[in-house]
Amino acid sequence: MTGITLDRDGDVAIIRFDRADKLNALTLAMYDELGEAFAEVRDDDAYAVAVLTGSGERAFCVGADLTESIPALAEGRFDISHWDAAHQKHTRLFKPVIAAVNGLCLGGGFEIMLSTDIRIATESAEFALPESGVGVVPAGGTLTRLTRQIPYAWAMELMLQGDRISATQALRYGLLNEVVPAHDLMEAALERAHRLAGRSGSALATIKEAVLRLGDLPQDQAFHSEALYGQKAFTSSDAREGLSAFAERRPPDFPSRRGAARVVRP
Repeated sequence: MTGITLDRDGDVAIIRFDRADKLNALTLAMYDELGEAFAEVRDDDAYAVAVLTGSGERAFCVGADLTESIPALAEGRFDISHWDAAHQKHTRLFKPVIAAVNGLCLGGGFEIMLSTDIRIATESAEFALPESGVGVVPAGGTLTRLTRQIPYAWAMELMLQGDRISATQALRYGLLNEVVPAHDLMEAALERAHRLAGRSGSALATIKEAVLRLGDLPQDQAFHSEALYGQKAFTSSDAREGLSAFAERRPPDFPSRRGAARVVRP
């Protein structure tokens, strides 16, 4: 991989935009590599959780490289759906993904952040969807996701006006879970990741899959499907182990986690 790196901290995958000199702007190759990294995390049982972050101190990701990716789209050389894997559209990655936003989070970087499950940012991080100012739109999942994740008025303001907002504003809008000093970012992200890695892998996957798939169903149909997801979880080997561990007052040894690389954290 030339602009995306995939490293490991025990059972946590660390995916990094690795083009700090260009504010981690995404080349065509990087879009492909990011999709491949998500697929590797999905398919490798040694990974329980992923943390997505950027190299350097200035940017998480400022979106598509204006000298390569945007012109390629504008010239019709390929369809934006080619980037679906990077944007986690139609994803089958049901392991938690944590975004550790270490600076500017603009355009496509913002869109990729919206595909993650938990989001932590530095106090100096800034967020924007500037696409309308250059005649394009945030079609990397944002036209669908943003109004489902935050209130309509704030979502429309972000997409229509394209103004930058601070990390404090993003937290107030509901885009973030936490804002921390820059020097605490990765520690905070990894602490959350390893805490999640100690929980039932099958339960986490069921929660994420159900949330992603039930949101558009009519309520009665969603309740029916929810019951099926619940039954699947309640009859799982992880549930049997978890209930036994609770009764015996010991930490659970979930079958879904056996064989994964583990780290002991203080």
